[in-house]
Amino acid sequence: MTVRVQRDDFDPGAEVDRLTKGKTSIGAVTSFVGFVRGDASAGEAMTLEHYPGMTERQLLAIEAEARTRWPIDDVMVIHRFGRLLPGDRIVLVAVASSHRAAAFSACEFLIDWLKTRAPFWKLEDGADGPHWVDAKDDDDERADRWTTGSR
Repeated sequence: MTVRVQRDDFDPGAEVDRLTKGKTSIGAVTSFVGFVRGDASAGEAMTLEHYPGMTERQLLAIEAEARTRWPIDDVMVIHRFGRLLPGDRIVLVAVASSHRAAAFSACEFLIDWLKTRAPFWKLEDGADGPHWVDAKDDDDERADRWTTGSR
């Protein structure tokens, strides 16, 4: 398991290579890369804040929950913080498993729970000035489906 919360950008291909190197039991890797959107809803820039230590512990707890649900060989979560511009990468979640179904489900679960349960705060800078981004109901609904059994 790799969890990194960092200011610097990352190379998704290099990170997936690092995740899988020398591991011949892996049959599938599913990954998700999130970007800062350049549309009106994202503003001109975004600043991500977090609580060091607490954030990493929560990401590890989310990963541990995924391991109780699916046969996962390895997981990588990289999440950036600081000021990001449209087109910048924000997050990488990569899940390695012996079978694709587990990799797909676990990756989707991790993103849904990361989006709603990881302690990150977004401040968007737009034409009208900075404003904090509120949680979205559809993000909560996506995360809640993993607790209600309706996947």
